[in-house]
Amino acid sequence: MSCEGIAGDGVVLGHDGIARCPWCSGSADYVRYHDEEWGRPVRGDSAIFERICLEAFQSGLSWLTILRKRPMFRVAFADFDPRAVAEFDSSDVDRLMDDAGIVRNRRKIEATIGNARAVVNLLDDAGDGALDALFWSYGSGLHVRRPALMTDVAAATDDSRAMSAHLRGIGLRWLGPTTMYAAMQACGVVNDHLIGCAAGGE
Repeated sequence: MSCEGIAGDGVVLGHDGIARCPWCSGSADYVRYHDEEWGRPVRGDSAIFERICLEAFQSGLSWLTILRKRPMFRVAFADFDPRAVAEFDSSDVDRLMDDAGIVRNRRKIEATIGNARAVVNLLDDAGDGALDALFWSYGSGLHVRRPALMTDVAAATDDSRAMSAHLRGIGLRWLGPTTMYAAMQACGVVNDHLIGCAAGGE
């Protein structure tokens, strides 16, 4: 979930009196995602693969669009099991292009299938857990100083640029530094809940 375009505000109080990051204040779906998922540690090859795929599909679109389509994405892409997606062929591309439940962008669909094949190669070479280990090897984890304002939140970092380059180096596409930083935020590799946000922990 990219924070681009968000004003430089601090936390806001919701109707329930809970302080939250301002980007989630416009939608109940966003509030649930913010409170229950965003910034919480995500582990496992398939779970990481899902997050980076969805962030790639989000490029140029609202994250809310992706969030609301996520159940259909999971059905369409075999719960983002990399080994299953790696077996997709041109008939699957055609099937996905006809699926109104997902984002029908041929280049992103083809990139997702290609990325699954690259992930399978990684897992075959380095063993199960290799994508999880690669992803979590970047950044300082949760133990960093949290931002006070949305203007303090980076769009990309040295770590996200390095991760993007690493993933491109092993054959993945459509995962630039901004997309990878959004994935790092979403998966809890960094904690960008604003100071004072109830979901941000200590």
